[in-house]
Amino acid sequence: MSDDLGDFSMLELFHLEVDNQATILNDGLLALEQNAQSEKQLEALMRAAHSIKGAARMVDIETGVKLAHAMEDCFVKAQQGELQLQPHQIDLLLRGVDQLIAISTQEADTEALSILTGQIETIEQMEAVEELDTPQAAAPVTGETIESPTGDPDSMATPPELAPEGVEHAAEAPESRACNSTDKTSPGETTVRVSSESLNRLVGLAGEVQVESRWLHPFSQSLLQIKHRQAELISLLDRLNENLFLNGSVEYSRTLASEIQTKANRCRHQLSERLVELDEYDRGMHSLGNRLHEEVITSRMRPFSDVTRGFPRMIRDIARQLGKKVDLKIEGLATQVDRDILDRIEAPLNHLLRNALDHGIETIEERRQASKPEQATLQLTAVHSAGMLSIHVKDDGRGIDLEKLRKSIVAKGMVNKTMATEMNETELLEFLFLPGFSTRDEVTEISGRGVGLDVVHSTVQQMRGVVRASSTAGTGTHFHLQLPLTLSIIRALLVEIHGEPYAIPLSRIDRTLRLDTSQVESLEGRQYFTLGTQHVGLVFASQILDCSGNAEKNDFLPVIVLGERLHLSGLVVDRFIGERNLVVHTLDPRLGKIQDISAASLLENGDPCLIIDVDDMLRSIDILIAGGRLNRIHDKQDSPDIHSKRILVVDDSITVREVERNMLVARGYHVDVAVDGMDGWNAIRMDDYDLVISDIDMPRMNGFEFVRLIRQDERLSKTPVMIVSYKDREEDRQRGLDAGADYYLTKGSFHDETLIEAVMDLIGTAE
Repeated sequence: MSDDLGDFSMLELFHLEVDNQATILNDGLLALEQNAQSEKQLEALMRAAHSIKGAARMVDIETGVKLAHAMEDCFVKAQQGELQLQPHQIDLLLRGVDQLIAISTQEADTEALSILTGQIETIEQMEAVEELDTPQAAAPVTGETIESPTGDPDSMATPPELAPEGVEHAAEAPESRACNSTDKTSPGETTVRVSSESLNRLVGLAGEVQVESRWLHPFSQSLLQIKHRQAELISLLDRLNENLFLNGSVEYSRTLASEIQTKANRCRHQLSERLVELDEYDRGMHSLGNRLHEEVITSRMRPFSDVTRGFPRMIRDIARQLGKKVDLKIEGLATQVDRDILDRIEAPLNHLLRNALDHGIETIEERRQASKPEQATLQLTAVHSAGMLSIHVKDDGRGIDLEKLRKSIVAKGMVNKTMATEMNETELLEFLFLPGFSTRDEVTEISGRGVGLDVVHSTVQQMRGVVRASSTAGTGTHFHLQLPLTLSIIRALLVEIHGEPYAIPLSRIDRTLRLDTSQVESLEGRQYFTLGTQHVGLVFASQILDCSGNAEKNDFLPVIVLGERLHLSGLVVDRFIGERNLVVHTLDPRLGKIQDISAASLLENGDPCLIIDVDDMLRSIDILIAGGRLNRIHDKQDSPDIHSKRILVVDDSITVREVERNMLVARGYHVDVAVDGMDGWNAIRMDDYDLVISDIDMPRMNGFEFVRLIRQDERLSKTPVMIVSYKDREEDRQRGLDAGADYYLTKGSFHDETLIEAVMDLIGTAE
């Protein structure tokens, strides 16, 4: 696809021009604040303002022409030494940049624009404000609130974007590229516009090329087997020829054997040549497939600088508002990052930087008292490390007070005092990422809203990454984000579940192990094993994915430990296949969200493979645990009688559930339990039961509604239903029978054989 600017209207080209030159203006003004008489910066600023003025005149936007001209005159005066720009004047010029962007998006306030243009025209007469040792003298942050991933519009506020969304894929105008000193392409390169859908298709095709390229290797192996068999044939012919010669057989037989041997040798020679050619083709095709795939992945990459353009301006504005001096250092601007990751990481980085400014970095006076330089250092670094993208956010501020954090955790009732005392630094800092957690007593405009770090954690987790914090009191705080280089490829562990391959992203796996069944213990009807000092519950992956059939009897269970912090679950699979790099194929949106599955991929042999959604699976595990419907490890190993009749007990009281379950299990019935009517309805739709026993008063769905749904369902309408309730009034009994129940018992029946007799009356014995 060529770089065709004909696809743009004149207003769109103007928008691109302003977007491009605004970056130069912002960067130049911030640099000018450090060196007011930099001729190089003043020249770049004057040219940028001049370019915008010309572009505004071309599209007949007079307000843009006047504002850009006023800014250009200001820079010319500074070049000629008639004006030395001060911080308060740079504030005004930065507001001018914001207004130029607003003009290009047709969102400018005409009255405010006219006032600002007049102020810039008389900028040399503008009186200086007080020095910024106090927050009151600072310029306000001109920011808009963006909605956080949690849906809370107040969770993080950012200044206006310097590069409006929606034009990042568009080609820059030639004039812009000539003037832009931060252009991402080298002089010999051209840019093209490619839709994200097209790139996604290319990634899928490149993955299929990889699959097809690997088909040749097993084919060459099969030809090699033919070669070996042919060698055996020639050996047999040699023996035949020898036998004929020794026994003095007829001449014709010897001639025929010799001819067969000659043809076989010729065939072997030709086959060897073809094998060599095929092997060369195999290597070339494999190399080509890899190069194509790498090139497509590279086309999805953008430099880290694309997401950092607005950060220097934001840090400068907030620092002035808070009365602090901060030097933002950004390293790794050229580091290549997947565009999807880059789009999602901006909000978390924005919050971490604002958090460092508000929470971590001290005021000028506090830094003086701590014998620190008045100007704090805030560092943002992006680098490729060990096949991952590592992003570091460091500050040299006060650090995190671990004792205050420990007390806050106890005060919020998250852990008791004894447990909090035993926690190390890493464990304590993990609490910062929990929803609603904050160590601040008051809410500020900058941060302290109690959701920021939770947003950071959830966003990073959605990208299959991890975030960690470390801190040293009095020295500073360090946040480390580890992300995959691309979301198009994942490193995953292949496992077999009920004879089918499934992939689990390695980044979400805590560990894998082969667990001796003797290590499996039971507590309150649940099975677990001990990992260090923590009890980890066990659940069969086949049960979560609703696969029929039992696991094979083995002394060792392949277990994958999923989750994080204090919430771990052991997933039992059939076997481990191995690690793979998989190309991610999104599922057709018409399928909707498939439970426990996030995407699909193709294996090397062309077989499809589903990629497990770990977060969804952990929720499914929690639901099964809450409902008490987990299959037991030893039950699976001991192969229970599959002919036992099945009963579903639905009650919100764990005591009642267990009493009923134990009574029925003792008589040989297979019993599943559900925690309320809704859970029971989901259970009976997923499985077949010979009898349903339900309470009446339950959350989400009461027993009457539950019974009516069963009777209205064509498949379930004949299933016997028994209501067991504390309510013994005649009207309650009649209402239950009217809803469709076959039996109505009171819970006092637990003290005799009435319940068992009623069950046997409805469905007979367990066998």
